[in-house]
Amino acid sequence: MDTVLELCQVSKRYPHHVAVDQLSLEVPRGSLFSLVGPSGCGKTTTLRLIAGFEKPSEGQIFLNGREISHLPPYQRNVTTVFQNYALFPHLSARANIEFGLRHRKVQDLETPVRKVIELLELAGKESRLPSELSGGEKQRVALARSLVLEPDVLLLDEPLSALDPRLRKQVRAELKSLQRRVGITFLLVTHDQEEALSLSDQIAVMRGGRIEQVGSPQEVYLRPGSRFVASFLGAVNWINNVGVRPEVTRISLHPPGNGHVSQPATIRTATFLGNCYHLEAELSSGEFAVAEVPRGNGVYRPGDRVHVWWHEQDEIRVPDEP
Repeated sequence: MDTVLELCQVSKRYPHHVAVDQLSLEVPRGSLFSLVGPSGCGKTTTLRLIAGFEKPSEGQIFLNGREISHLPPYQRNVTTVFQNYALFPHLSARANIEFGLRHRKVQDLETPVRKVIELLELAGKESRLPSELSGGEKQRVALARSLVLEPDVLLLDEPLSALDPRLRKQVRAELKSLQRRVGITFLLVTHDQEEALSLSDQIAVMRGGRIEQVGSPQEVYLRPGSRFVASFLGAVNWINNVGVRPEVTRISLHPPGNGHVSQPATIRTATFLGNCYHLEAELSSGEFAVAEVPRGNGVYRPGDRVHVWWHEQDEIRVPDEP
C-alpha cells in the first residue's frame, strides 16, 4: 500500500479533556478515506491537526514520508473544504477559486482555473458572488478552490451537512465521481454512516479520541469489531448477545426450516415505508427485534403471532465490552 498520509501516536490534550488519544492511522494514496464517529469523538480535531490548525500534544504526522507536525498550514500541501465552505462573500466565484493561487504567486492563473471550472461544471457562474449561488454551487466553488492547488490530500469536514436533504444523494455521487477523476486523496470527516459507507474506499470508526476499527465499508458493516462499531454503522437487533441487522431479519407465520435460527414473537408495530414494511416484534424472551420486510412478503398487523428468524451466517458476533 502506498501511504500518502500517516499519523503516529498522535494526541491532542486540552486543559479539561483529551480530544485525540494516541491515534495512529495510514491513508492510502488516491483513496477516499472517511473518519466517522459520533459528535465529540475527535474526528474534526484530527482533521485540524492534519491541516495544521492545531498542534499535536504528542506524536508525529507524515505527508509523503516527510514529518509535517511543526509546519504551519500554508507549508503543508493539504487543503480543506470547510463545513460552511468559508467562501469570501465579497469575491466572485472565480476570485474565490483563484485566491490560493494568487497567494502562491502563480503566474499562469487561466489554465488551472479554467480546468477546475470545467471539471466542476461552473462555467457561466464565474462572476457570481457566493450570495448568488445555490448550496450545491457554493460547495463546488469551495472544492474548486481546493483542487486548483493540486494538494496531496484534500480534507473535507462534513461536506454535505449544509445541503438540502434532497440534494445529498446526488452530490454524494458527484463527489465520489470527482475523486475518481482527479485521483487526489480525499479525507472525509462525517457523522453520517450512510454517507461514509456509500462514498469510501476505507473507513476509520472513532470513539473517545481513538480508532475502534479500520476497514472497507463492507468489512466494518458486515464484520464489526465491537458492539459500538456495529451499532454506529446501522441498526442492529441484539438477541441473546448476537447481532442481526433488520434487513436480514425475517418474519413468517410458520417456523422456518432446519438450519435457521428462530424465535416465536408478536408483532407490536407495523409501519409501511413504500418499498418495505418496518415491523417491530416482541420475542418470547422479552427482547425486541426490528425487521424490514419486502411488500410482497405479506401484510402483518400488530398482535399477529409470528416467528422471527435469520440465517446463521448473517449473525454479528463481537467480544463482550467491559
